[in-house]
Amino acid sequence: MHLPASQALVPELIVRLSSPSTNAELAELARAGDLPSFTTLVTDDQTAGRGRLDRVWVAPAGTALAISVLIRSAEISPQRLGWLPIAAGVAMTETIAASLPAASVGFKWPNDVLVGGRKVCGVLAELLPEHSGVVVGAGVNLSMTQQQLPVPSATSLAVEGADAEPDTVLAGYLGRLQQLISGYLDAGGDAETSGLAQRARELCETLGREVRVEMPGGRVLEGTATGLDRNGRLIVRDTAGAEQAVAAGDVTHARLAS
Repeated sequence: MHLPASQALVPELIVRLSSPSTNAELAELARAGDLPSFTTLVTDDQTAGRGRLDRVWVAPAGTALAISVLIRSAEISPQRLGWLPIAAGVAMTETIAASLPAASVGFKWPNDVLVGGRKVCGVLAELLPEHSGVVVGAGVNLSMTQQQLPVPSATSLAVEGADAEPDTVLAGYLGRLQQLISGYLDAGGDAETSGLAQRARELCETLGREVRVEMPGGRVLEGTATGLDRNGRLIVRDTAGAEQAVAAGDVTHARLAS
């Protein structure tokens, strides 16, 4: 892949012809060396990608982009790192929306970007040992045909008629992601001060909707998603009127209720 616009945006852009997992590979490189924040590893052929809860993420070679970005975040408390995958969701949502102005583009908390209610991108953030940083991964379906989509609830930029050129998509995403996260880190991890929280609330399709959250241990929480708290957790008002904040790590599965 030729990615000049993207390369100009980050301190180091590592392009792989193929990678089992860009998150795992970048995490290994980060542990082995002093990589700067926003170092990015990308491939259009990820052979053993993972989603949340170790779900498998696969796509035909050349049809999707796997992107992993290293964020050095030692100055931010671990409780507030939940905003980093949300920032990735916002950045990808805004990137796709820019080329689909007439479409409904948003993100489902905590990690799916949707076009017309169908998933076009997933986000997975992983904390490095000893609070040395976070690897934020995103997998976006670029040129998959309708026949190549893995499930009916998925879509691709090509299917939706959006610009699926890799450098255009990647540069748009990286530029927005850096702006969001740099502002967040400069604000000391305060999403309200940095503006990240407001942008997330505007784009999060989960808010105001009835949701069903399946928790570890089999407990189910049903209610209305009313907001995001200061740590990026989803606030759910249950059927009795009580509100509970749910962290992404606590969720087995969250879906918009039918």
